[in-house]
Formats: sequence, structure tokens, C-alpha cells
Amino acid sequence: MFSPRVALASLSGESDAEWAEACARPAGAAFLGGIAVDEPTRDAAREMVERDREEFLPEDPIAFVDDELGALDDAFLRAGVNVRAVELPRLRAAAAVCADHDAILEVNAHCRQAEMCDAGAGEALLRDTERLCEQVTAASEEGAPVSVKVRAEVAGVHLPTLAKAIERAGADAIHVDAMDSRRVVRDIAEATELFVIANNGVRDREDVFEYLAYGADAVSVGRPSRDPEEVQSVYAAVKEWFL
Repeated sequence: MFSPRVALASLSGESDAEWAEACARPAGAAFLGGIAVDEPTRDAAREMVERDREEFLPEDPIAFVDDELGALDDAFLRAGVNVRAVELPRLRAAAAVCADHDAILEVNAHCRQAEMCDAGAGEALLRDTERLCEQVTAASEEGAPVSVKVRAEVAGVHLPTLAKAIERAGADAIHVDAMDSRRVVRDIAEATELFVIANNGVRDREDVFEYLAYGADAVSVGRPSRDPEEVQSVYAAVKEWFL
């Protein structure tokens, strides 16, 4: 899906093309976003901004995605876009733009902010497998590679079973925020053929080796993505593992 097997995970209101380009050489992929692409999620994002969260709220989110991906067309890394959506037509539009740029459409089933969950996006999708799979299928039908960003330790959610469902729906990858349950990466890797990207606490060689030993195909960094030197350190560990 991408190489080197280090991804930059989306940071709310920060992860744009400029952010990705800062670490384009040591990273193999960068997930821009998250981008709210329809009115329910944009309304939620506006409410989140009112309490001082950073969010992308361009006038036309689909055009914004197109412009940001266009800025990365010649970059060393593979771009992706983390998308928050409720309405399938807008999700399809974003996926079509991703397909045009050979970029990954990442369905956000991860955001736990109350406003976004109340709108039916983010973590709410983890508890509604049918709707999540509908989003995966809709994006896949537009020709974009599809990743799903998920979070461990959500009550009532068994991630290996969920992973099987999204794989059947057409997903290519699962981006796992392992929280304090890193072994869930192993359970997902054993349950599916999805490309598994492990996230949370990836800082040094020990973290990288632990996740890859559990069967992850790649690792991703969140806050450390602000620092090219930290990304370079993670890249060095990944390179060492795959030698």
C-alpha cells in the first residue's frame, strides 16, 4: 500500500499538504484531515471549533481535498485523506477525488468528540457495523483504496470481528489506534488479510518492533509527525526491521 511503512496520522486541523511535505522523505504515507465533508459533520466541526478545537472548515471541502492532494501529486509519499461523513453521496465525492490522485480514502470511525458522534460519524460508526460497511463499500466503488481508522477499547466493539466485516465490504487497510491494548493488532492481523497500520505511542525502536512483531504491516505517528527528526527515528527502526 505504501513504502517505507511509516505513515503520518491525521491531526485535527493541522494535517494539510504543507504538514505532509515536511516529513515527505522519511514517511511513506500521510493522512490529511480529518475533513468533515457533509453538513451534519461540518455542523459538528463548527461546534467543536466554538470550544477551541482546531478543525478544517473550508467553504467547499471536496474542492479542498482536491487542492491538497494535488499539492502532493509529486511528493515522495502516498497521500490519504481521513474523512468524517454521514451522507454517502458526499463520501463518494471525496472518494472519487482520492481515486483521481491515487490517494487513500480513510473512513473516520475513530473521532470520539461528542459532537461528531452525535452526528453519527466518528466512533459512532464503530457501534454501527452496517453503516460503517456501507461507507466502505461506497468509497471502494469509486475506485479509491480504502482504509478505516478505528480505536481500541470501545465498549461493546470487538475489533477483529469488525475488521472482517469491513474487509468483506471492500476495505484495503485498517488503521488501529491501539490505545493501551497493543495486542489487538495481533488479533486483527490474524483475523484478516487487511493491511494493518498500528498507531498509538509509536516513538522509538521498541515501539516499532513491538507492533511489527504483532503482525502490523506498518506503523503511524500522530503528534510526533510535527517533528521530522522523530519521524526519521521511527523510519530507521522500520527499515531495520524489514532488512
